[in-house]
Amino acid sequence: MKKRNLGQLAVSALGFGTMSFASTYGASPEKSEAIRVIRGGHERGVTLFDTAEVYGPWTNEVLLGEALGPVRDEVVIATKFGFNVDPATGTRVGGLNSRPDHIRAVVEASLRRLNIETIDLLYQHRVDPAVPIEDVAGTVQALIAAGKVKHFGLSEAAANTIRRAHAVQAVTAVQSEYSLWTREPEPEVLPLCEELGIGFVPWSPLGAGFLTGTINAKTRFATNDFRAASPRFTETARAANETLVALLRRIAGAKGCTPAQIALAWLLARKPFIVPIFGTRRLDRVEENLGAANIALAADDMTEIETALQAIEIQGARLPEAVLALSYK
Repeated sequence: MKKRNLGQLAVSALGFGTMSFASTYGASPEKSEAIRVIRGGHERGVTLFDTAEVYGPWTNEVLLGEALGPVRDEVVIATKFGFNVDPATGTRVGGLNSRPDHIRAVVEASLRRLNIETIDLLYQHRVDPAVPIEDVAGTVQALIAAGKVKHFGLSEAAANTIRRAHAVQAVTAVQSEYSLWTREPEPEVLPLCEELGIGFVPWSPLGAGFLTGTINAKTRFATNDFRAASPRFTETARAANETLVALLRRIAGAKGCTPAQIALAWLLARKPFIVPIFGTRRLDRVEENLGAANIALAADDMTEIETALQAIEIQGARLPEAVLALSYK
């Protein structure tokens, strides 16, 4: 697997986001199968694995810690803080919380669940307007000095917030949704990352599965699958957005690969500091996704895709309104 740098942190060119093992897309697979897939990703070259305390909550960190325990020294583990979780029930309650005391408590708990001594990359999951970002960065800086964290990251943060945080503690990576159908980071965040030497980690690089070409207007989602309530996954939106999938199929056919591989290869070709994290529960999909690292999109290919995208109007907001309200603060 080819390597890329998030700031000074070397990782595989593609990372593995493990949220899909936390019932976000319906019932989770058996633990043994989840561990097999995660370890299979590492065996095939993945070194960056992403989780968060609220995936579950908590259960995803425990799963990842067990799966990667035997290869701890060979991987980069990223996790996140920033929400309130009721310690009695293990459910998310009360919204955002990035108070310094809360950050410190979450880090100690995440270290225990992951069964590691140091978190390689610690993200603020969403910017908390009630806590100055300088206080958040300063708290993480102290955790780095104490050896509990190695690198600092931000998720779904606005450019000015990233700059302010970076002035206190170097930001290694910014993680935001970014793909062929979600391009909000392009005007401000990506240029700032390039300016400051910060890595960029697109989550949902395959559009929650839509860009793989395996979902259409007739697909039915389980009620506990988040896509059942997502504006971009209504039947009407899916029917309209098939135009984008048709484009991917056409490019993929010419390259002898799959639509998912083109979607990932496009991200890799955008900037050398971009490291997408895909999510899947299937080992064959891991192999398919990793194949994108070997697909070279030339300048002419990128121009062709960009020209076609300009004629495609994506239908539906990328997330429900209440979730969108937490982004780009």
